Amino acid sequence: MRAPAPAYTSNEGVIEAAQAALGALLVESKDAVGEVSLTVARESLIEAMIALRDTPGLEYQQLSEIAGADYPSRPERFDVVYQLLSFTRNHRIRVRVTTDEEKPVPSVTGIWPVAGWLEREVYDMYGVLFEGNTDLRRILTDYGFVGHPLRKDFPQTGYVELRYSEESKRVVYEPVKLAQDFRNFDFLSPWEGAAYVLPGDEKAAAPPPPPAPTPAPAPAPAPAPVASQPEAKGAPTPLTADAIVKADAPAAKATKARVRKPKTTDSTAESGAGKPGPEAGPAPADPDVVKKPRKPRVKKTPEGEA
Repeated sequence: MRAPAPAYTSNEGVIEAAQAALGALLVESKDAVGEVSLTVARESLIEAMIALRDTPGLEYQQLSEIAGADYPSRPERFDVVYQLLSFTRNHRIRVRVTTDEEKPVPSVTGIWPVAGWLEREVYDMYGVLFEGNTDLRRILTDYGFVGHPLRKDFPQTGYVELRYSEESKRVVYEPVKLAQDFRNFDFLSPWEGAAYVLPGDEKAAAPPPPPAPTPAPAPAPAPAPVASQPEAKGAPTPLTADAIVKADAPAAKATKARVRKPKTTDSTAESGAGKPGPEAGPAPADPDVVKKPRKPRVKKTPEGEA
C-alpha cells in the first residue's frame, strides 16, 4: 500500500500569529499562491528571526535557503529572501528584507551557522554586504573576478575571458573580444527566405521571365463507327506463313532438357583415394616378432628319372 502524502499545515492564522509576535518589526505580509511572505525592517532582522523561531505557534527552527533578487528601478534594488521551515508544524514561510549596494544586512550566522555559506553566495552573485559575517568572501566565482553576475546591469558577455596560453603555459585572462559585431536576426523560416537583398545578390543576373503558356491543341474528332461485314473468301490473313501449322505436318517431338548428373562414388575403392576404412587392408608387421626364414621346398622327382 502506498504511503499517504505528508500533511501540511494550512496558512490559516499564520499571518495573524506573525503580526502578534513581530509587532512594529513587520512591514508587510501577504498570502499569495499558497505561500506566506513577510517583509521585515532590515535593521530589526535578528529580532524578527528569533521571534519567528521561539514563539509558540510559529516555531520555524530551520533556515533552508537564502536567495537574492535585483530590481534596478527601485532605490533599494536588492531583495534578500530567507526560507524558513517549522519541523513541529510542517510549514514553510518566507521572510524578506530590502537593501542597496552600500547598506549591509545583519548576518543571521549567530542564529543559524549554516547561513555563512548562503550569505557568501548572495554576496558573490549580487554584491549584498552582510554585517557580522566574519568570512564574507566569494564562493562561486574565480579569484579576481570583477562584478557580480546576477545583477541586471551585468553584461551577458562578462568583462574578461580566459584561455590557455602556449607561451605562458597557463590559463590567462584577457578582455572580451567578440569575433563579430552583434547582428540583427529576422528569425524567419529558412524555407520562406528573407525579405531583403543579401550583400552580393545584386551581382547575380535576373532570371529570364517564364515563357507564356501555349494553348492546348483541340482534341481530334472521334472516327465514326464502321459496321462489321463478313470476311470475303480469300481475304488476307494477319498470320505469317511460319505461324501457320499445316494439318498434315507431323507433330514436333518434345525434347527433354539434358540434366548433367554429378558424379558420385559409393566407396573409396572406386575413386582410389585411400582405404575405405581404418581397419581395411593388411595389418602392419609386428616389429617385436621375428619370423624364421622358410626353407625352400625341394621338388620331388618320380622314380626312374634320376
